[in-house]
Amino acid sequence: MAATTAAAPNLKGIVLVGGPSVGTRFRPLSMDVPKPLFPIAGTPMIYHHVAALAKVPGIKEILLIGFFENNVFDRFLLDIQMEFKHVVIRYLREYQALGTGGGLYHFRNEILRGSPDLFFVLNADIASSFPLEDMLAFHVEKKAVATMMGIHVERSEVSKYGAIIVEPESSAVLHFVEKPETVLTDIISCGIYLFDRTIFGVFAMAIESIQAKALEDGVVEEPAADSRPSLLNSTDERIRLEQDVLSILATEKTLFCFVGKPGRDFWMQIKTGSSTIPANRLYMQHFKSNHPRRLSTVPTSATSATAPSPTTPFVSGFIPPVHIHPSAVIHPSAKIGPNVSVGPRAVIGRGVRVRDSIILDNVEIKNDSCIINAILGWDSRVGAWARVEGAPTESMQLNATYKGMKIPSAAILGKDVSVADETVIRNCIVLPHKELKSSFHNEILM
Repeated sequence: MAATTAAAPNLKGIVLVGGPSVGTRFRPLSMDVPKPLFPIAGTPMIYHHVAALAKVPGIKEILLIGFFENNVFDRFLLDIQMEFKHVVIRYLREYQALGTGGGLYHFRNEILRGSPDLFFVLNADIASSFPLEDMLAFHVEKKAVATMMGIHVERSEVSKYGAIIVEPESSAVLHFVEKPETVLTDIISCGIYLFDRTIFGVFAMAIESIQAKALEDGVVEEPAADSRPSLLNSTDERIRLEQDVLSILATEKTLFCFVGKPGRDFWMQIKTGSSTIPANRLYMQHFKSNHPRRLSTVPTSATSATAPSPTTPFVSGFIPPVHIHPSAVIHPSAKIGPNVSVGPRAVIGRGVRVRDSIILDNVEIKNDSCIINAILGWDSRVGAWARVEGAPTESMQLNATYKGMKIPSAAILGKDVSVADETVIRNCIVLPHKELKSSFHNEILM
């Protein structure tokens, strides 16, 4: 960290939040809340990004860039600005969805306002330990134009992500490819980047290359001589950050890869609703070791969960880590945890067992029911002696099918779903406002 202190860079942070059309694989959860604001480990998904950025010395401003309506993030921005008063946090709306790189280039003047030396870029749909200060020190040491974070995964998993081939001695990125058919490395891209302010010159080069190819293919007419390079001159009106921009730097060996440390850093994509359960688990376990005050401890009374108190011990009914909203009501005989998040005004009855689950606002779970590997949507009700259960962790990678359809790897109840007494809902995705009077297995209930 001495290198970053000596350099004392002026920093900004950007979170790419996407747009409403991106969250279709996240349904039914994205039908009632935008995907970036879905609560994981007790806070909105992008809270973890903003909190990590705000802690980096030198960060002056954090920008959210996406294609959601302006008012979508108003409440979130108000709340988080009150918590991180030393950083300006704003939302910038694209005029249309511009891809992972187009939004950055479109708002380049806003990003460069205040003359930052460097700026972080984080994709919203990830969960991570966000080792940003270590990444900053690495970037300064390498005198890089751009640094991307990578992480080691099992070689059998590499084909699902963007693979990075790194020169071992220098950590320079030699090549990367999206979802490779042949696996040559176990390092994948995390969607976390750190750029020098000069990066926008590379963006301009990438746009010119796209336009030249479009002209060569006869897709668009040649622009007027006095017009500046613009995404509007391209047919797709999009630019991809890694494939179009960073590939140029890779050929020049000015792109470097900071690799997260195994056992300390974690990362995963959050693409589907079911992926929020392992993301919730990762954050919970990370906070247990590194930020215990972000978790809850035992309720101080027999019926209500309270805010975390580091002096209060756990009782047998709570298995850490858990995050319980202060307004939740939990019977003392219920057994909660590990890796459970309970939202505002939830009511959990006598003898209930909850594990590896997310319980959202105003949910009621009646006596002696069991909730495992599940998400219970807002205002849902689970009857007595019922069971709502998703696939165990070991089976989540199997991609099994049933009757020609992929089996959900979790049980997800949309908003205002009612489950009758003594029924079993296993590996089902249930759309909002459904009343389930009998048991269902391996189905999507419309």
